Amino acid sequence: MMHSVLFRLFFGFALPLVLRASSLQPNPSGLTVGFYQYTCPNAEAIVRDEMAKIISIVPSLAGPLLRMHFHDCFVNGCDGSVLLNSTPGSPSEKESVPNLSLRGFGTIDRVKAKLEQACPGVVSCADVLALVARDVVVLTKGPHWDVPTGRRDGRRSVKDEALNNLPPPFFDAGRNLYQFFIPKGLDAKDQVVLLGGHTLGTSHCSSFADRLYNFTGTLMPDPSLDKRYLPKLKSKCVPGDAATLVEMDPGSFRTFDASYYRHVAKGRSLFTSDQTLMNDPAARDYVQRQAAVADAGTYPAEFFADFAASMVKMGNMQVLTGAQGEVRRHCAFVN
Repeated sequence: MMHSVLFRLFFGFALPLVLRASSLQPNPSGLTVGFYQYTCPNAEAIVRDEMAKIISIVPSLAGPLLRMHFHDCFVNGCDGSVLLNSTPGSPSEKESVPNLSLRGFGTIDRVKAKLEQACPGVVSCADVLALVARDVVVLTKGPHWDVPTGRRDGRRSVKDEALNNLPPPFFDAGRNLYQFFIPKGLDAKDQVVLLGGHTLGTSHCSSFADRLYNFTGTLMPDPSLDKRYLPKLKSKCVPGDAATLVEMDPGSFRTFDASYYRHVAKGRSLFTSDQTLMNDPAARDYVQRQAAVADAGTYPAEFFADFAASMVKMGNMQVLTGAQGEVRRHCAFVN
């Protein structure tokens, strides 16, 4: 299979264990680490301090805020479009099915307001999302990386574009790699590494209910689900339940670590997308390697370095810089 070959091409090496993320990927013109050092020198400190306060009070927001950056970047690039409200006759990305469960918009507004007090009209909402994503990972014991900044905010947000571009929880990590990741400049390694972000947060039962009760229309459970884990999930998610939240990384869903891969290796992941990583030899090798680290309780140096690199790479996707777009004064509205 062609996708197996591609997995092996990108997984044929392991990154050095200690790297500065900003040195791993070339950045688009105008996107640099320390972009605000003269125009708003305390910008990153303001974001970090505000996030430390928020996560100390509401730690469950870490996963949703990390997810929000993904959902922004995968739709026409990292331009803050996921934050825009709908206008009459023009529903925005917020109203698209994959985004209905997003949480944390008030947090972004709070951080942006602090930045506007310090440096009016300087720091973009797209950069706020990127910095917040990094900081929630750090605050939950994950890796730190230098975030290249200088993004500008887009002026459009279209509901249907979110549905067409965001990878659904039921996609096949091998077959759909070419649909959702490759066209955006992300490769097979980025896919398995970025899915590791599921170590944080929860999911509604409705996102994986088909795996419990009617997998691919068979009226049977997904055979790849661990037989001992299946009844536990069924006890939490009855048919038709759209409200209950289930931990994506049971036992450490508020800590950024490699234990997510341990659940994937054991057939205990919630989503089809995660479990299908085990169908390709190269992806499976990466999952099992990180699972072994989690089982041993050792520092996940490889995964942390890989995640930092892939986040920088994702954060560079189709960015607006220079005179493109604008810097919104309020993230929910164009200026």
